[in-house]
Amino acid sequence: MDKTGSNPLKRRIGVLLIDGFAMMSYASLVEPMRAANLLSRRRLYDIIHVGRALEPIASSGAASVTPQARIGAEMKLDYLFVVAGGDPTGFNHAPTFAWLSRQALAGVSLGGVSGGPIILALAGLMTGRRMTVHWEHAAALAEISPHLLLDRSLFVIDRDRLTCAGGTAPMDMMHALITRHHGAPFARMVSDWFMHTEIRPSVGPQRGGLVERVGSRNAAILEAVRAMEANVAEPLDLDALAGIAGLSPRQLNRLFRDKLGRSTMRYYRDLRLDKAQSLLRNSSLSLTEIALACGFASSSHFSRAYAASFGQPPSAYR
Repeated sequence: MDKTGSNPLKRRIGVLLIDGFAMMSYASLVEPMRAANLLSRRRLYDIIHVGRALEPIASSGAASVTPQARIGAEMKLDYLFVVAGGDPTGFNHAPTFAWLSRQALAGVSLGGVSGGPIILALAGLMTGRRMTVHWEHAAALAEISPHLLLDRSLFVIDRDRLTCAGGTAPMDMMHALITRHHGAPFARMVSDWFMHTEIRPSVGPQRGGLVERVGSRNAAILEAVRAMEANVAEPLDLDALAGIAGLSPRQLNRLFRDKLGRSTMRYYRDLRLDKAQSLLRNSSLSLTEIALACGFASSSHFSRAYAASFGQPPSAYR
């Protein structure tokens, strides 16, 4: 929800840069928002750069960014992204951790890019949430915090946590976020602005291509499934999916039944149940935590849906 009051479409985005942040990751995060402002001819995103001091923050290359605000300041943000590079496992700054925790308590959606997810994890803000991180840091993070639910994906959006592997992957994450905020046609305009025509799903290259996984080349179906995969913990309703696909709910349902043999929402539920089964197999999360991470209202709701689909309750599978 926009907290600025003057423009209901405008969102305030904090970008906390850590010394040695990856320049490619940073640009892939902020440039889609700049382009969205330009293409819409209105300010959809206000970006506030944040640092430990109001001094230039050096990137991994020759460039640096001067922040407009210090950590600890009250900013009334909608989202706050932490961008880091180098060795984020060695980051240890209590005031930063405390400020991030306060932002979380205030209802700000927190994101991490490249090494940024590690800083969120070190602050204790990723417990019970699916997350990803740049492959270079994945092994170290798993060793430091084996309880974390780490996906080897391009990006993961789990409720009010957004984590991204870095590099060019933030462009794919921002495509999903701009789609959520302003619809798929506008998000495609932004991506086309950067000649980013092959939008990758959140699961990224660790699985086969979207066409192969879905079994259809229909553009509307692919748009809907891409949105489903990016919104597992907080499922979208049929009207929202239809809007993203550019069809009416009835048309989208007919298409899913004709091409995939299931209604739109049945396909979505099965997708979330598959993710839940993966979590049962590969994590130590409780049934309640898995239920919430996969968009079910309670463990009992999850158990009933799982048993109806797989013929046994999730406790028996585990």
